[in-house]
Amino acid sequence: MAVWELVQGDITRLRVDVIVNAANSSLLGGGGVDGAIHRAAGPQLLAECRRIAEARRGCGGVACPPGEGVITGAGRLPCKKVIHTVGPVWHGGGQGEGELLAACYRSCLRLAEEAGLRSIAFPSISTGVYGYPKAEAAAIALETVRVFIRETPGISRVLFVCYDRENLEIYRNQEG
Repeated sequence: MAVWELVQGDITRLRVDVIVNAANSSLLGGGGVDGAIHRAAGPQLLAECRRIAEARRGCGGVACPPGEGVITGAGRLPCKKVIHTVGPVWHGGGQGEGELLAACYRSCLRLAEEAGLRSIAFPSISTGVYGYPKAEAAAIALETVRVFIRETPGISRVLFVCYDRENLEIYRNQEG
């Protein structure tokens, strides 16, 4: 059975198999966690994301729709891989945001397991500029991961990485 940890820190410094990037649908970098991961990984990550984005747009879609994920190399990061997932923008909760957010976590865990990656670190997806309420997002993250790891033996360690103390406390309050 997998273990999970709540940690405060910088996701770009973690030595885990894979970190999750709260990306935008272009996969080409942005602000917040996305920008920090792209800066720390260096130009290799952007080049790989650009290739994926061009190939996917050529098929008539966006590079990565909300609720899905894409796996790439890690560039200069200390992890092996990065999984980019696009969370939902908060519109009040009546437009399927909860299911899309849960789908992000499931997609990332499935991709990690398929790639043989056993440890994964998640940021708080969609709670920055996408405006998802932090406590609701934490509850969805914890419950979705709890169910997935119970049913799937491939993942042995999950970290929920909170950049600041406020978010760490929100996760701790939702953990019970």
